[in-house]
Amino acid sequence: MSCPRAGSQTFKATIMVRRSLSTTSPRHVINKVWPSAAAALEDMQSNSTLLCGGFGLSGVPDTLINMVKANPHIKDLTAVSNNAGIVGSGLGLLLESRQISKMIASYVGENKLFENQYMHGDIELELTPQGTLAERCRAGGVGIPAFFTPAAFGTVVQTGELPLRHNADGSVQSYNHARDTKVFNGKSYVMEEAIHGDYAFVKAWKADRLGNCMFRYAAANFNGVMGRNAKETIVEAEHIVEPGEIDPAAVHLPGIYVKKVVQSTTEKRIEKITFTPDAGKGADMAVLGKGDTASKRERIVRRAAKEFKNGMYANLGIGMPMLAPSSVDPSVSVTLQSENGILGLGPYPKKGQEDPDLINAGKETITLLPGASCFGSDESFGMIRSGRIDLTILGAMQVSAKGDLANWMLPGKIKGFGGAMDLVSNPTATKVVITMEHVDKHGRPKIVKQCEFPLTGKQCVSRIITDLAVFDVDGAAGLTLVEVAEGVTVDEVKEKTEPAFKVADNLRTMQ
Repeated sequence: MSCPRAGSQTFKATIMVRRSLSTTSPRHVINKVWPSAAAALEDMQSNSTLLCGGFGLSGVPDTLINMVKANPHIKDLTAVSNNAGIVGSGLGLLLESRQISKMIASYVGENKLFENQYMHGDIELELTPQGTLAERCRAGGVGIPAFFTPAAFGTVVQTGELPLRHNADGSVQSYNHARDTKVFNGKSYVMEEAIHGDYAFVKAWKADRLGNCMFRYAAANFNGVMGRNAKETIVEAEHIVEPGEIDPAAVHLPGIYVKKVVQSTTEKRIEKITFTPDAGKGADMAVLGKGDTASKRERIVRRAAKEFKNGMYANLGIGMPMLAPSSVDPSVSVTLQSENGILGLGPYPKKGQEDPDLINAGKETITLLPGASCFGSDESFGMIRSGRIDLTILGAMQVSAKGDLANWMLPGKIKGFGGAMDLVSNPTATKVVITMEHVDKHGRPKIVKQCEFPLTGKQCVSRIITDLAVFDVDGAAGLTLVEVAEGVTVDEVKEKTEPAFKVADNLRTMQ
């Protein structure tokens, strides 16, 4: 068999396969480790689809991204990632350098550059629910061309009313295509097509020269599904080890998917460092603000804590929902799930114990409780869509009388879906509780006859908790007032609630 000549692509792509002698017969030693990120990306092409692991700043392959930034001839990329980092970090660097022409993501987040480029026509954005994004990438890696999901039915994702690109003046240039739908067992589903990548950038904690990878805690997130779904998967590893140093049962991404491994040379960062309060139980309520605003929100949080029942699995949205566990009675044991891949979420860490690989869905630093487990985002959303989560508590901009939810977009601003569309996609199995102030900052009702803002889900909310009242929601029967806050009258609730509602015979004072 002829050997590839030095300098040829075949020779580079194998390092490669080195031949060594043993006492019995020659054997080939596979070595996928490259000397540098620059060498590994030497032949990367423009107009490619790049799959990028990471969630917030956790598990982001910064060394590889930085090298793309250093090569401006690589351009017109379609980047697929949960989010695009922040200004000055992660994929945010490639937005600054204008090397990305299209993003497929679930969340714009706090990246103002990303939002500005999208709203002014500088970049195309295909917003995708977070669980759908994970499953589209997983499907592409396992040879499944399309699948049906309950997430996003009845929303702009399904109907084809989601802007893909804007003009410079902010008007819409083009929309997404409407999705096919089908009914299975009386429930409506949306068809989504698989995503296929040319390149995948993966961040691993450990990788060996065979390409086997191990992730650490929440840094697993999207790295596994991205790594399985590209023509060329390139891994940057914090530690490059010899075969056998990673326990076979601890290999999260087998080497069969990996073409190249490089040493990570970038320091890990934390987007939102959050510490546990030192002043005792309930001290974290200080983050709710001051004065009357804080009092209202604390009332909501403490009432929301009553929704937890012993033995529940629960998922909490960012903001007020995340504070509810601090008010749960000690006799109640609840396991918290975070959609970025954690089951057994613990409290915020003490100062000095923060870990960049331990964050929640709000990108805040957290700890793990004994018995916790960590996994990829695809498995996390499998738990969610299949109804394994008993309770989810979310914030909202508006809730309709029928339980429609709008919580991801305001006119002229966009944050993205995140995991909310998936979290409310199985309301028959998962109780969806909304926590929000009863009126907005202008005094307008947030409980409305019909949502004006784009929907997160249709008829998915089962309970609303505000600073004034608690409503039960039935998609057919509408709203029933079951509790009022101390000192609040039914007439006041009527005045500040747009749709009509029933009053429960056993109306109680909010606990």
